[in-house]
Amino acid sequence: MAQEYRHKHTSVSLVNYHFCWIVRRRRRVLTGSIKQRLDILIHDAASALECEVLSLAIEPEHVHLFINSPPNIAPSELMHRIKGRTARFLRKEFPELMKLPSMWTRAYFVSTAGNVASSTIQKYIEAQGKN
Repeated sequence: MAQEYRHKHTSVSLVNYHFCWIVRRRRRVLTGSIKQRLDILIHDAASALECEVLSLAIEPEHVHLFINSPPNIAPSELMHRIKGRTARFLRKEFPELMKLPSMWTRAYFVSTAGNVASSTIQKYIEAQGKN
């Protein structure tokens, strides 16, 4: 997978992150229409931040996201925006999610990925749920 560098007025960059986060209390709620809606919401949030979703795997109790980001957005800011937006919309549209004290745990995993490792991460994420 050959990633294209981002060319901006003052910078050239290739910043890829692998995120993983879980549903509060590891409840297996990310299925069916909730899973479909979450997919759309994550892509919308990424677009709003000028990011590109490279791979996305939504499991019943956790999410893997491989994303290309502009260099001026910190990983913590990405997670704050994506988790906040998705939680707000999902809990509004699916009242059964209001039973959870919050949609997501505060914790998350993030790893940077170089150009060589990116293809490995993408294959791993795409293989999730196929077993």
